[in-house]
Amino acid sequence: MGADARRRTRNLKRIILVSAGLAALALAIYFFFGRAKKTEVTYNEVKPRRTDLRITVTSTGTVSPQGRIEMKPPVPGRVDSVLVKEGQKVRKGQILAWMSSTERAALLDSARAVSSEEFKRFQEYYKATPIMAPVSGTIILRNVEPGQTVAAADVLLVVSDRLQVVAKVDETDIAQIKPGIEAEIILDAYPKEPIEGRVQAIAFEAKTVNNVTTYDVDTLPKKQPDFMRSGMTANVTFILKEREDILTLPLSAIQFKKESPFVMVKDTQGKPVETLVEIGESDGSNTEIVSGIDENATVLIPRVQMPGKQGTNPFGPQRRGGGQGSSSGKNRVH
Repeated sequence: MGADARRRTRNLKRIILVSAGLAALALAIYFFFGRAKKTEVTYNEVKPRRTDLRITVTSTGTVSPQGRIEMKPPVPGRVDSVLVKEGQKVRKGQILAWMSSTERAALLDSARAVSSEEFKRFQEYYKATPIMAPVSGTIILRNVEPGQTVAAADVLLVVSDRLQVVAKVDETDIAQIKPGIEAEIILDAYPKEPIEGRVQAIAFEAKTVNNVTTYDVDTLPKKQPDFMRSGMTANVTFILKEREDILTLPLSAIQFKKESPFVMVKDTQGKPVETLVEIGESDGSNTEIVSGIDENATVLIPRVQMPGKQGTNPFGPQRRGGGQGSSSGKNRVH
């Protein structure tokens, strides 16, 4: 058995043991409260089926600019005109706005007070200062209007070359994430508009919040939709592997003896027989069956059935016995 096979076996065994432990705990509580005296083991029958399997890791993240550039005035002064609006595509070197320095603005105001001809003459003598796009991208913030007085530290416009999703991936999953793998992005604001993406980079430094350690993973959309906005919340599904037309069984059908997986198969007399199988990938619900059984097998999944009335829930409200004031209610099954 190779290293990958052993790893898959250990992971599946861990999942199944946890599920079995929870089931055992439920039974113990049920017996503790005296709701059952004995149990009867029955089986659910399932058939192996051929299907596609997708192995994924999911995470949440936030849309943010990949290259966010704040544009500030070269000198203090007054903005004469703004030629762009938010969401507009611009190219590198394009003039986005015109402004006058404090001195030019004062001279133009004085000239305007004299006459329109004097104002035009001073405009020709003292040219306005252009504000140009440093990179090609999208205007994601317009923070200024014509006529507004600005200081050298004021942010007039913000341009981004493209938007990305920064997802926070738990350290237990980060080893499976590689630059270049495919991803699917679902924005909370547009849940019916999936966006194809690809992992571009993984942070070298971890972040720890409430004792949970995560790494930032940058995911770029292959094609950025018009409705995508900086600051949106996103769910990211990283596609680790995709298997097509493979034989699968529900994860609950797999059992283990030491490190060997097996399933219960119905024999010709209808009795359960342990049958060793070789397992492959699992998505947490279904598991690939590499060998050991075929599509004609009838696999039995053990089911513990409590004696008594059907639908009784040991964890839900119970009907009290006799007497006035007793009431009945329906248990809600999830």
